[in-house]
Amino acid sequence: MDAKTTFRPYLVPTLILLGLGWGGLALLVLLALPTVWVRWGFFALFTLGWIGAALPAAYFLNLRFPSTPPAQPNVILRQSTWAGVYWSTLAWLQLGDILTLWVAVGLAAGLCAVEYLIRMRESSQWRPPAPEPPAPDGDANVPNG
Repeated sequence: MDAKTTFRPYLVPTLILLGLGWGGLALLVLLALPTVWVRWGFFALFTLGWIGAALPAAYFLNLRFPSTPPAQPNVILRQSTWAGVYWSTLAWLQLGDILTLWVAVGLAAGLCAVEYLIRMRESSQWRPPAPEPPAPDGDANVPNG
């Protein structure tokens, strides 16, 4: 990402994800009885809420720490999706009394390792070189003789 990149293209998706996620979660908790489908809805809305919350953070971290190749919008969305999946998984593990500090740290390390490997694969992809622009005058490269 270059310095000219603005957050404007991410603003509407962020607001939609935040509204759907946290707003839907608030309605779900206040108005629904705790059945199986409501629990699935809880995790889906919880994930959307965290994706929306992590989208600005992923954007600004990629802006602050640029990489080669620069992070494209799909990379920023993927990284915020990892954050949403991480927090939803922690909530799910907490329900079963399985969550410990080391499980949370190990899960975070695993997701960071997967993202690192994906970014490494993206940077190693071969891309054809860009064609050179033509010289200003057509015979500039022809030697005199």
